[in-house]
Amino acid sequence: MTATDQRFREFKMPDVGEGLTEAEILKWYVQPGDMVTDGQVVCEVETAKAAVELPIPFDGQVHELRFAEGTTVDVGTVIITVDTEPGSGAEPSAAEAPQGGSAAGDGGGAVDQPGYYPPKPEAGADEGVEPEGRQPVLVGYGVAASSTKRRPRKPQPGQSVPSQPGAGGATAAGAAAPEGPGEPGRPTGSGTAAPAEAPAAQRPQPTAAAIQAELNGHLGAAAGTTEARPLAKPPVRKLAKDLGIDLATVTPTRRDGVITREDVHAAAASAMAATEVAPAPAPAPGAAAPAAQPAAAPEVSAVARETRVPVKGVRKATAQAMVASAFTAPHVTEFITVDVTRTMKLVQDLKQDPDMAGVRVNPLLLVAKALLVAIKRNPEVNSAWDEANQEIVRKEYVNLGIAAATPRGLIVPNIKDAHAKTLPELGTALGELVITAREGRTSPAAMQGGTVTITNVGVFGVDTGTPILNPGESAILAFGAVKLQPWVHKGKVKPRQVTTLALSFDHRVVDGELGSKVLADVAEILEHPKKLITRA
Repeated sequence: MTATDQRFREFKMPDVGEGLTEAEILKWYVQPGDMVTDGQVVCEVETAKAAVELPIPFDGQVHELRFAEGTTVDVGTVIITVDTEPGSGAEPSAAEAPQGGSAAGDGGGAVDQPGYYPPKPEAGADEGVEPEGRQPVLVGYGVAASSTKRRPRKPQPGQSVPSQPGAGGATAAGAAAPEGPGEPGRPTGSGTAAPAEAPAAQRPQPTAAAIQAELNGHLGAAAGTTEARPLAKPPVRKLAKDLGIDLATVTPTRRDGVITREDVHAAAASAMAATEVAPAPAPAPGAAAPAAQPAAAPEVSAVARETRVPVKGVRKATAQAMVASAFTAPHVTEFITVDVTRTMKLVQDLKQDPDMAGVRVNPLLLVAKALLVAIKRNPEVNSAWDEANQEIVRKEYVNLGIAAATPRGLIVPNIKDAHAKTLPELGTALGELVITAREGRTSPAAMQGGTVTITNVGVFGVDTGTPILNPGESAILAFGAVKLQPWVHKGKVKPRQVTTLALSFDHRVVDGELGSKVLADVAEILEHPKKLITRA
């Protein structure tokens, strides 16, 4: 390993879960040139299970971000390089450079690749001069921290020379272009010397716009034109192609000039609004006027009224899990409607109990406790089917999953060893689980090892549903909305608070009798909550 290799450290996308193969970069918290310390969070990524913050394991200065936000990266791929000895002047070896980008002449496909470097001239070519050093340029999300040292290429016949920050433009015919910065006093084609370069401390630092202009110039020169290719991610380019929109006509709204889906949709809407029926050509002099034709309505593309959302992250994992569960485990769902008036009164009483101070008390807490009691009375329901070994695995512990709807999709974190917790402990754990899920901070470990799940569809005003089992589990309880309804109570029709419960179970593991007993026990405890004491 060379000294340069030791100096420039690479940080690869880790496997933050069990067997995950990829993750999407949601947000960078650092930019090239920033100083970082061991353990500092540098980015947030989303896996198939959760959003996770990644800390850097060494000190130094950020040299390069290899991928833009929104990019899905395979586990084990380098995502950031750090200069552990900033200011020593060495650059990474050529082997460390990312190889992304397109070949010269394909019109700038490299703008979609992070860490793009302008291509070097082919071996043996005498028409250009190889750049001094290696300078990553702006790719829509950041620049490398090293300084720019580059000599211009000699133009091909019929090709203009792109201007560069700090370097002279093309000279008159027959005169060579002046050298770029970093080459003071070198003779030019006219025999004159260029002015000496200003000290680094006095030179203005190139702006993002200037660096982007340099990138556009390199890409234009490689393709035989100075016209810049619009910046957009591949999915956005595909959307524009599907809608028939030329990206060159789209005005980006982002400050870095990258075109987004919203920009393309806005351009498509403007194009549709501007569509008019072309007027018929005027008849020739002396010719009879053609018969009037009914005006044709402008064509409206059906595609322009649709939005395609890539399936990835939590949504992708949820889809795969639900399909696997629905078409592997034979589901059976049973329902029961129950009077929970006493339970709702107990919720109000517990809110005033000093022992529950600081604990969020709600009906879901008592439903969870009722299910744990029912599992204690019917432990066989807390099992799993092992297809590979043809065994039923009975769990002596209960990791209680709570289905949570988050902005990123459905997740099911679980409360470890919920069966061993007191009511205040269960309430505290449930409150922390819900808050963490809503904030998108649920860890992959919190979503592994569940044994049974509750889904609270009642928060959406829904009476009940037929929930699908979480893979690896054999039962899931749906808790519906609690509503005031007429109910026969002590021989009289009275308004009572009523809800509907639904229990789905894997019929390979749970027979109808066992499933019915579990559901009936939960209902009985919620109708008479004092049984939480007598049956616990």
